Amino acid sequence: MDVKPKNHLSVPIAIASFIDHTLLKPTATRADIARLCAEALQYRFAAVCVPPYYVAYAKQQLEGSSVKLATVVGFPLGYAQIETKLTETRSAIANGADELDMVINLAALFTGDEQTLRKEIETILPEVHASNKILKLIIESGILSDEQIHYCCDLYQQYPIDFLKTSTGFAEKGASLEAVKLMCTLLPSHIHIKASGGIRHYNQAKAFIEAGATRIGCSAGVTIVQEALQQV
Repeated sequence: MDVKPKNHLSVPIAIASFIDHTLLKPTATRADIARLCAEALQYRFAAVCVPPYYVAYAKQQLEGSSVKLATVVGFPLGYAQIETKLTETRSAIANGADELDMVINLAALFTGDEQTLRKEIETILPEVHASNKILKLIIESGILSDEQIHYCCDLYQQYPIDFLKTSTGFAEKGASLEAVKLMCTLLPSHIHIKASGGIRHYNQAKAFIEAGATRIGCSAGVTIVQEALQQV
C-alpha cells in the first residue's frame, strides 16, 4: 500500500488551490450563490460546492473558468435509498456538476450492512466516472471510531473512488487532524482526502494540508486566503 506524501505550502496564497468554497445552508439565496462564485473566480479556488438546486445557476456563473463545480448527494444524513441517490447523481451531472460529494449510508455502516454499502458504491461510481466526473465519499469521520474509519478506508479503497471526505459539516463534530492522519496511513496514494467541517482559519487549513488532505471544504475560504496573505 502506498503512503501519501505530506503536502507543503511554499507560498501561503497557494492554499486557494486546495479550497472547495462551500455554501450548503438551506437558506442560501441566488444572490448568495452568485457571491460565492464571484469569490471563487477572484481567489481561484479549486471549486465551489453548492446545493443541488443551484447547480445549473452556478454553472452559468463559472462559465469559461477553471473553477470546478461540486454539489452534494444524499446530504447530509446519507441514508437515502440507492435509487434516490442515483437520481440525484444523474440530475447533478445533467445540470453541469463536475464533482459529487456523496454521504455514504451511515445507517448501513452502523448496522454492519456491508452489502448495502457495496451496492451503493457499485451503483453510483460507474455513473459518475462514465461522465468523467469526480466522486468524493463522505464518511462523517467525527462520529466514527478509529475502527470504523479503518473499516471505511479498507472497504472503499477496493473501488476507484477519487476522494474520501471527512465530514458534511452538519454533524456534531467535523474534521480532525487525527482522522486525516489516520486516513492518510490507510488509503492508497490514488485516493485523495478532503477535510471539511469546522475549518475556518489559515493555520487550521495549513495543518490539514500538511497532514495529507488535498482538498479543504469550508465556507471561510476568503478569510483563509486573507489570513494567508497577511503571513506573506
